[in-house]
Amino acid sequence: MSAKSKKIFLAICIILPFLIYCYVYYASMIKNAPFRFADFESIEITYGTPDEMVNTYNSKTRLYQYLTKDDKLVRDTLKMRDDDLLYLHRKAQELGFWNVDNDMTTPRKDASEGRDVPRFILKYTYKEKSKEVTLDADYQGHPKMKEAAKSTIDAVMTMLAEVKAR
Repeated sequence: MSAKSKKIFLAICIILPFLIYCYVYYASMIKNAPFRFADFESIEITYGTPDEMVNTYNSKTRLYQYLTKDDKLVRDTLKMRDDDLLYLHRKAQELGFWNVDNDMTTPRKDASEGRDVPRFILKYTYKEKSKEVTLDADYQGHPKMKEAAKSTIDAVMTMLAEVKAR
């Protein structure tokens, strides 16, 4: 057997089975991933004070409603492109949004206690699952989880501003 045929035999016996194993193992994991963009349906965000949650956007209905600084309610229609939605999906994956707690609110002891703290509700909807997170701006829980949720919300808000500017 020549040196070249030994290398080919080695490649066939070691490298090829490894590549086949990787394909079989990881293909099923990717196929069964819980949140895939192929199953993506919509993003919904609602924000404001807990008493007045009037600022909303839904990517499925394309309705955007918000209060201006003059306390005037404005209704608009914003269409996010598929690239925008793909970016937000990947950003949520990158930041670990799927692993944060669903309820990240600060409990209030007294009704008279300051309730003007902003609250955000962000919901990613897929065909079979959805992930909804409620976050208070003054949440004192785990800092990494709060940062992941806040960064995802910031990415959605930034994308809304970009789409509105177009």
